[in-house]
Amino acid sequence: MKKNIEIALVTPYPPSKTTLNEYGYYLAANLAEKPEVRHLHILSEKGDVSYSSVNDKISFHPCWQFNSLMNPLWIIKKIRSLSPDVVIINQQFLLFGDRKVAAALGLMLPFLLRLFGVRCIVLMHNILEEVDLGSAGITGNRLLKWAYGVIGNILTRFILMADIVGVTIEKYVDVLQQKYKTKNVVLLPHGTFEIPEMPDFTKVQRQRVIMTFGKFGTYKKVEVLIEAFRQLQDEGVKDIGLCIAGTDSPNNPGYLDRVKQQYSDVENIEFTGYVPEEDVARIFSESCMVVFPYSSTTGSSGVLHQAGSYAKPVILPDVGDLGRLIREEGYLGEFFAPDDAVQLATAINRLLTDVPYRHYLSKTNYEAATGLPLSDISDWYLLHIHNLIAA
Repeated sequence: MKKNIEIALVTPYPPSKTTLNEYGYYLAANLAEKPEVRHLHILSEKGDVSYSSVNDKISFHPCWQFNSLMNPLWIIKKIRSLSPDVVIINQQFLLFGDRKVAAALGLMLPFLLRLFGVRCIVLMHNILEEVDLGSAGITGNRLLKWAYGVIGNILTRFILMADIVGVTIEKYVDVLQQKYKTKNVVLLPHGTFEIPEMPDFTKVQRQRVIMTFGKFGTYKKVEVLIEAFRQLQDEGVKDIGLCIAGTDSPNNPGYLDRVKQQYSDVENIEFTGYVPEEDVARIFSESCMVVFPYSSTTGSSGVLHQAGSYAKPVILPDVGDLGRLIREEGYLGEFFAPDDAVQLATAINRLLTDVPYRHYLSKTNYEAATGLPLSDISDWYLLHIHNLIAA
């Protein structure tokens, strides 16, 4: 196996607020810890942000910009100047922009890198075949859905020009292999960012905080959760709080402000806004459960893996990728029907009142999270890199 590997990682990175920034942060940190990696170049976004890392193997090269049409040229120019052994792209369909042309051009990057003879691994967090375009806030128009399907097929073929395409869910491997007759798709599970120590369940929380975390406004909407929370308050459930952590989806700006105004009469709700990386552990540790008010999904859930790592019980709908992750990776939770506030209130109340059951779910999710840490997944990346270099 080759030592002293030099990697270029194309990814958003905190304090950028672009989707997948947190995954980029932890993937970079875990790769840089590996003795085989001599240096890790992070090709991050340009802008008024200051990047920093605790590992001196990591350097930052801000060279792309959200919604810029020039991103492929800027990134290729930087990669050619660095000459890494391999490029890893931490990607989903709207990574490089929420404007259609900018997003599409960014997805052509693996094809362009192949033209220049650059070894490339792409991690796709979602695939268009498994995304509900209406629920995700992209389009509900039937004609546009058909057009997106055609364009998506073409763009997926550009992505599959990478040497290796990793996907986070086993079903995605089957879908891509069968539809596109390709053999370069592999499973690279999401993995768990951090593994804190198991919390002390004997400590009594004065106020029991129900938490949700994400980018809200499309298929993640908090109204059903607030309605359930209000129902519990009306029924006399005491010492409960609701923490809505995160920001608007780029496809629905202003959503949380509108919700805040709509439910201004409901007490004990905290809207945190953007949560800096250093505050994530506190937000999770102060909660007693994590709720997923989703109507559909668009890929593996980082929040589910974080909830497990902090030993939190979860309440979620059995839809799409959430249901698959629960079954494939060993998580447990209470289920509710999407948009059913009464059923959600019942699930929350069960976890509030049945403490042994809540702790059982917490421990089970912690064990599921510790079974697949990102430190191990980064070894999977290195195995594929060694095979590429040796070929």
